[in-house]
Amino acid sequence: MSLADRSTFKRRLDSLGVTVSEGPARACAELVADAAGDPAVGVSLAREDDESEPAASLPDRVDTDPTTADLRAAHTGVTGASLGIAEYGSVAIEADRAGTEPVSLFVDRHVVVLREADLVPDMPDAFAWLGPRARDESVDVVFATGPSATADMGGLVHGAHGPKEVHVVLLRDDRDADGRDRETDGDATAGSEATDDE
Repeated sequence: MSLADRSTFKRRLDSLGVTVSEGPARACAELVADAAGDPAVGVSLAREDDESEPAASLPDRVDTDPTTADLRAAHTGVTGASLGIAEYGSVAIEADRAGTEPVSLFVDRHVVVLREADLVPDMPDAFAWLGPRARDESVDVVFATGPSATADMGGLVHGAHGPKEVHVVLLRDDRDADGRDRETDGDATAGSEATDDE
């Protein structure tokens, strides 16, 4: 992931009406709390594939073991994204046993947590990532781009087949190439306060 990819991703999200906040993984719970409305449901953000990264956590008020009734009543769903595609402002949402797909779809607001290390420039890079996983792990992925929108019955309607609002929490890498903690000038930035030269 380059600074240009991050800048492109944020610009594309802005053009889609998606809000963005960013900060280090240790600030994830605070960033999600600021973005989520109540009631909120979610899935664990723990990553089995990378123990070197600090765990991103959710605020206590996000129910990570929701019932069907909880999901129906929820205003916000919080999930991780496996990948972000800068050129389109898209995120890859995997169908899994934890319920990531329904938590991302059956709510008014979807809060997506994405690590900047999981951001790729374009679709060829996304398919290079997806190809081996789809073959070897039979993974199902939805590429979501902005709030749900449809015009199949006339005028444009938001939220008919998914969330009306999307907010991306972009987690900056906390470590340099040698694995040392980076110095930061503040833990978290939100919305329009985020800049590309951090």
